[in-house]
Amino acid sequence: MVLVGVPALRSGTPAFTLRGVRVSGTSLETAEVNRLLSRLSAVDDHVARRYPGARAARQPVHTCYVPADRVDAEVLRRWGSEALSALDSHAATPEALASALGLSGEIAGAVHPRVRSKLASDPVEDLRIDFEDGYLAPAGAADPDAVEDADAERTAGVVADWLRDGVAPGVFGLRVKSFDTPQLRARSVRTLDVFLTALLARHGSVPDGLVLTFPKVVDVAQVEVFVEVLALAERRFGLADGALRFEIQVETTQSIVDSEGRFALPRFLGAGAGRVSGLHFGTYDYTAACGLTAAHQHLAHGACDFARHAMQVAAAGTGVFLSDGSTNVLPVGEQVEHGWRTHYDLLRRSLAHGFYQSWDLHPAQLVTRYAAVFAAFRDSAGAEAARLAAYTSAAGGAVLDEPATARALAASFVRALDNGATDAEEVESMTGLAEDDLRALGRL
Repeated sequence: MVLVGVPALRSGTPAFTLRGVRVSGTSLETAEVNRLLSRLSAVDDHVARRYPGARAARQPVHTCYVPADRVDAEVLRRWGSEALSALDSHAATPEALASALGLSGEIAGAVHPRVRSKLASDPVEDLRIDFEDGYLAPAGAADPDAVEDADAERTAGVVADWLRDGVAPGVFGLRVKSFDTPQLRARSVRTLDVFLTALLARHGSVPDGLVLTFPKVVDVAQVEVFVEVLALAERRFGLADGALRFEIQVETTQSIVDSEGRFALPRFLGAGAGRVSGLHFGTYDYTAACGLTAAHQHLAHGACDFARHAMQVAAAGTGVFLSDGSTNVLPVGEQVEHGWRTHYDLLRRSLAHGFYQSWDLHPAQLVTRYAAVFAAFRDSAGAEAARLAAYTSAAGGAVLDEPATARALAASFVRALDNGATDAEEVESMTGLAEDDLRALGRL
């Protein structure tokens, strides 16, 4: 119904009609509208704090978990060397790689030399020194605590030497023991203390790229206490507030839904007080907790999909990186190609689900790690480049992309530049964008 001749309110302008249609005027008190809208200022502040958007830091494509007793000065070189040996022994040519992984000849031809180059120059992007499930003190040790103290101090020295020599991975750190077992909590904190004490004594500061992994979280109070432990360490070592960051491993059912039926991960991130850099999924603890038998404990199970989607919803817009879990089907002995194909297929599935990082447990998995990451990029690069070029030129096309989608398209090329799947010259020839422009668009 059209209102005709409505008298103006004090803060409005007169309303009038033209041929029976209202064309001007307001009726709401400006002061009252402003009062109502002002209530949203608190929401704006909350959103700005909790959802700052994507981080400028580069996300590694994987995390390699290595038991602390096996971490030495040569572990990075050894992983690269063993990966290259596996490639040479089982997929020395693009044709052999295509056969092993089911790739097209064109994709294999583009991917194979880049995989070889990556394994030779930068095989490990992220390494976690494992003091949890993967670590056992020598059987029969008279004093296991002394052994763990020694390994914590020794591995801190290894990291300090990497930093001195300029060979450290982009991301590195340690996984401490969990807080879910009373007997292990003090040991967890002591290992962290010994490691940090030795590292800071050798290196002098908290290095860029250092990250801690906090496993098996079942209650928000554990995150709160871990944060307080880190704050205590920062005060003791004279570090800046928030210098020590950590990942939360999502490997318990209580880390998805807590004992009160609440969505747990947002509360964990809030308790992290800005220190949480990642959420890492733990395949086998989580599927076992769901009651799955060993035959069904794998990354492609629907239970894992549920957990991953919960992680995505919780982390969206926070700048917290997501990492998928691992496969225990290793490419060793007589099952190298079976292990490779299993790993490759799971990686492609993770990438399709928006998880651009996951765990690697064996050097030979680096072959399929980079083959999967590089092949996934090349499978979609042509179509994505065309959409990105159409968006930036405002030329339109068969798909009308939103700014958020354009940002995601640009981000996929930025990831490929960072991990070695492509180079700036190739990207510019595909998209028409120089690297700096592409990176700027990917961060908008």
